[in-house]
Amino acid sequence: MGKKRRGASYRKRVDDINRIYEEHVKSGLSNREIWLRYIYPVYAISERTFYNVLKAPAPSSRKATDYPTLFDDGND
Repeated sequence: MGKKRRGASYRKRVDDINRIYEEHVKSGLSNREIWLRYIYPVYAISERTFYNVLKAPAPSSRKATDYPTLFDDGND
């Protein structure tokens, strides 16, 4: 318990936000300006969530199909 398992859509969102951030941080914009101009209009996340996403570990190489589904019977 305690560790939350994240799905493929979360990993994609983290990748997209980090890509947008990396693209604009080189131009000298502040983090708040990047969030306000480029992240918030697309993802509508708070500034705090934006910082948490930036700190999120890089998504693992596991695919969504590597996770158990409701249809798995556990007999592998």
